Amino acid sequence: MHAEGLLTWYNIFARDLPWRHTTNPYHIWLSEVILQQTRVNQGLPYYQAFLHHFPTIDLLANADSDQVMRVWQGLGYYSRARNLHNTAKYVHEKLQGKFPDTYAELIKLPGIGPYTAAAIASFAFQEHVAVLDGNVFRVLARLFLVYTDILSTQGKKQFSKLANELLPKKNSHIYNQAMMELGALVCLPKNPDCNNCPLQSQCLAFSEKKQTDLPVKQSKAKPRNRYFHYLIIRNQDQLHLRQRLGKDIWNGLFEFWGIETLEKDAGLENWKSNWPEHWPEFKMEKLIFLSNKKHQLTHQTLFAQAYLVDFDGKPENMEFYSVEEIHQLPKSVLINKFFAELDKL
Repeated sequence: MHAEGLLTWYNIFARDLPWRHTTNPYHIWLSEVILQQTRVNQGLPYYQAFLHHFPTIDLLANADSDQVMRVWQGLGYYSRARNLHNTAKYVHEKLQGKFPDTYAELIKLPGIGPYTAAAIASFAFQEHVAVLDGNVFRVLARLFLVYTDILSTQGKKQFSKLANELLPKKNSHIYNQAMMELGALVCLPKNPDCNNCPLQSQCLAFSEKKQTDLPVKQSKAKPRNRYFHYLIIRNQDQLHLRQRLGKDIWNGLFEFWGIETLEKDAGLENWKSNWPEHWPEFKMEKLIFLSNKKHQLTHQTLFAQAYLVDFDGKPENMEFYSVEEIHQLPKSVLINKFFAELDKL
């Protein structure tokens, strides 16, 4: 593949993004983590907010986990924020706050995989290593008409070998950015803009009209349905919230008390069987219904409903928060939507 046309195209059409104007490995790492599952226009404000709250990796490492999750709130895939925080702690405590400067050492860091390690090594330290994200997989599959599943072990090895063989000896870090940008702006998953592609004459998929057939991916599992029933417990001007723990979605975020059922309707027996013994009893007819909501995650479709009920007392081991305090707690987008409805009551 001739890279000159690609680099010329990149110099003209590349987006002006802040992480492209720095060699700070912390900034580059942060941008790559955010953009793993997020579009640039959505991720950019979070990138800026993170650097505002945690301008150095040491400040991020020393931050409270709730504060980190609060800044991440709304971006989704919250395990990224937890991994980001844990890796920052490791670099701060074990490496005196200094990132390793080679791919071989970066890949050893907890929470950093091959793609992120390559991105930091290439963009921060200009190491001669190919960066393979979803955009690059797509470009390479179409350019060379490769039908190997990109998610398979064989596919990852094949594409990694191909990407590194194509890597130019000079300005490989710019070439890596150009390949990623081409996939993001031109070689799109659907409706690729082939007429404006600098590599059109070299693209086998274009010549055989196979662009939309590539890349090949394993079929995604059908999203499973989950049913949540929240009880918004109010005591005067305060509300009860609890923190989600465990390995399920929204780990570490706060939510209203509730139950999950296998069916759409909660049923009185489900409420009673999950109701803590030391809490005051409530009557179902006293509940104020807020709304039903549907919330889509990558592999899960959530159906949620919320009810409001007033308590006279505050039982032990039951945390209540003011509206101002709740605003500062990390919460999912779904919980925020219910919270916003309370202002209309």
